Amino acid sequence: MGPKRKHSEINGSIDHALVAPAAFSDSYEAKLERDKCDYSRRINLDEARSGRATRKIRVYADGIYDLFHQGHARQLLQAKNVFPNVYLIVGICNDDLTHSKKGLTVMNEDERYEAVRHCRYVDEIVKDAPWSLDEEYLRKHKIDFVAHDELPYTTGSGQDVYAHIKAMGMFVSTERTEGVSTSDLIARIVKNYDEYVGRNLQRGMPREEMNVSYLNAKKFEIQEKVKELKEKGKSVIDRIDERRHGIVEKWENRSRELILNFLQLFGREGRLSSIWNEGKDRIKNALSPPGSPGGSNHEDDFRSETESPLPKRHRIFEEEQQEFSDDEDGEALKIVNGKAD
Repeated sequence: MGPKRKHSEINGSIDHALVAPAAFSDSYEAKLERDKCDYSRRINLDEARSGRATRKIRVYADGIYDLFHQGHARQLLQAKNVFPNVYLIVGICNDDLTHSKKGLTVMNEDERYEAVRHCRYVDEIVKDAPWSLDEEYLRKHKIDFVAHDELPYTTGSGQDVYAHIKAMGMFVSTERTEGVSTSDLIARIVKNYDEYVGRNLQRGMPREEMNVSYLNAKKFEIQEKVKELKEKGKSVIDRIDERRHGIVEKWENRSRELILNFLQLFGREGRLSSIWNEGKDRIKNALSPPGSPGGSNHEDDFRSETESPLPKRHRIFEEEQQEFSDDEDGEALKIVNGKAD
């Protein structure tokens, strides 16, 4: 919650705008405030801007204020702060005058009065305000200055309703808030008409209060059912998508695990390679003859690799060659001995 509003004393009186809604012009508080104002002492622009005024400066702003929004509030804020020590009076046109000049409003006059009187910048509300201000009206409410945006306000008549106020030196300008207006808000509602009607029907509002026919009400009901089915379908698809991502992630993890196990078993440094190398060493050791006692292990290994037994046909060939050699040696020996004899 924000800070509590405090009472402020101005010339011995309580500033009611800080503790209560703005008073209506026919209320006792408004009459008391008006009676305290010495309107015979007129305040000019230079005096008001310099802060030399000896009483509150009564600034008047008027309008329709349908669908009261931040643009309206900003305009009233500017009017309240246009001079030091401002008493802000806001005039609001009734329904009959507004409908004849600008057309149908969304809010009726009482709703518009109540919306504006709860704006904290406003000190007094004038009901049934006129479209154009005359001298009698200015004197009745003891208005010093009129606040409005600078652009001519013609409403199709071709004449600025504030032209005579400007000529009298009683006009002070405020700035419009771009991007927001009552017409813009109504356009948004019309644009999203189906959404708002369907929402209100769902909340139990009778179709008659919204001027919706029986067939249109059924159409909106079907649209809402279709919308619900779309949302349910989307949620099912989202859940399936989540499960799919989970399955893919598990499959990727399992694949990595299988690849790692394969490499551990069949890789160059894997278990199968170690078993194969150990088996080869055992076979070599089993086939190799035992080494000599004095020989080194290196020599035994070399001998076991290079001096393996010859095949059988090689052994027969060597034995025949040896017999042939022995016969040749014997014949030679005989010849030598014969010569010797």
